[in-house]
Amino acid sequence: MTIQESAKNTWNTLKIALPMICGILLLLSILNPVFETYYPRIFTGNFFIDPIIGALAGSVAFGIPITSYIAGGELLKDGVSLLAVTAFILAWTTVGVAMLPIEMKFLGRRFALLRNAINFVNAIVIAIIVILVLKVL
Repeated sequence: MTIQESAKNTWNTLKIALPMICGILLLLSILNPVFETYYPRIFTGNFFIDPIIGALAGSVAFGIPITSYIAGGELLKDGVSLLAVTAFILAWTTVGVAMLPIEMKFLGRRFALLRNAINFVNAIVIAIIVILVLKVL
């Protein structure tokens, strides 16, 4: 394949993906502030339910990973448990519900769903392990 063919293929792919990316980013920029105001209210303090809620909230939240630390710090200030915040940050950075349609289109439905499901479960499991290790230390 020549450079010209590669450039043409890249441009065609970008033309397909760009409207979807812009639409998703626009929707998320509208919804994220609404979700962030309710995050502190939805956590229960329960050791088993909070990491699930944290992972769910992190899965639908969207942003660059560095902002997840800021959001996590704010949640900690609001009294949300470290367990829930850890699951939230892990899901924020590894699970991409917002980008799922694009991921399914370009990487395949099965791969996208499986990757997100595994990362969702791992966010919960790793959050629990982190808290248990911190208690031992």
